[in-house]
Amino acid sequence: MTSTLRPTRFEIDLDAVRHNVRMLSASAGTAELCAVVKADGYGHGATTIARTALDEGVTWLAVATVDEGEQLRATLSAPILLLSEPTPDAVPRLIRARLTPTIYSREMADALAADGRRLDVHLKVDTGMGRLGAPPETWEGLLDHVRGTGRLRVTGIWTHLARADEPDVTTTDEQLDRFEAAVAIARDKGVDPPLLHAANSAATLLHPRARYSMVRIGIALYGLSPSVAVDARDHDLRPVGSLRTSVGHVKSVEAGQPVSYGHRWRAPAGGWIATLPVGYADGVPRLLTNNAVVLHNGRPRPVVGTVTMDYILVWFDDEAPARGDEIVLIGRQGPQEVRVEDWAERAGTITYEIATSIAARVPRTP
Repeated sequence: MTSTLRPTRFEIDLDAVRHNVRMLSASAGTAELCAVVKADGYGHGATTIARTALDEGVTWLAVATVDEGEQLRATLSAPILLLSEPTPDAVPRLIRARLTPTIYSREMADALAADGRRLDVHLKVDTGMGRLGAPPETWEGLLDHVRGTGRLRVTGIWTHLARADEPDVTTTDEQLDRFEAAVAIARDKGVDPPLLHAANSAATLLHPRARYSMVRIGIALYGLSPSVAVDARDHDLRPVGSLRTSVGHVKSVEAGQPVSYGHRWRAPAGGWIATLPVGYADGVPRLLTNNAVVLHNGRPRPVVGTVTMDYILVWFDDEAPARGDEIVLIGRQGPQEVRVEDWAERAGTITYEIATSIAARVPRTP
């Protein structure tokens, strides 16, 4: 349950979603778009993002879990791809929610076929990610087994690229070679589905060869960079979310006065400290201790002292802010911008982790 009693909120720009879909559609060419909205839409709100993307021309959605698929199916009728195999006891719920399952094991094929209904499925081949998918040595056997059930209709074959966000490596082409070999084997066995997909966000932007009949747009849909080497701004993608709060408390401090847990920062001179009602329980990485800025009246102000569960402190030098003044933690204010990419770099992580770490107690306000 989210609170409406704190000023901290994650503002969602649905016009940015629409813009990003248009940009990614241009990159994808004739390929269909599948919007990946797992992890609550990468922290942005799955249902709202999904509905907006579908209105803009996306034809498929993708999720990681049956629960996520059920949430979307409650209000949306679009095809929903389940990206991984659930446990067999989840199969009845998967079928009731009309999710399209991914198969890479005989066990899951049997569990689905046992329901007795004819089901559309996608098969996943592992071409080098080494995580999920049927490895090449079991691929032919899986194809034969799925066909042998008599209940499963293969409408898609796909794979996942491990290094598409590294433009200079040869790994992507090597994986695509293996993928095309796997598809050729399937066709020889009479399995020729209408959907082939390998491209994630980075491959959609960088690798034309990977744009088969569908592409899966995840991080780029939210206007965030797949990697340092693939910057969203270079592809005219706009960030969808901005994290904002207000000054909660203001106090004066003397030169040398320490603040927050561990006294990891001391005031360099007499001045003003603002306490903001946002902390690591809201998604501010503790690694941003003494290592970030926020925006106030279009100017950057440093985060000082240890990031705590519910609060951070900001140094205002000799200019006191007013209680209730708006503060931008992620987003634009006037000429200045703090990007998710900035936090990721300072915290030694990736944009995906920053976005999905913004806690459920922070209201999303489209």
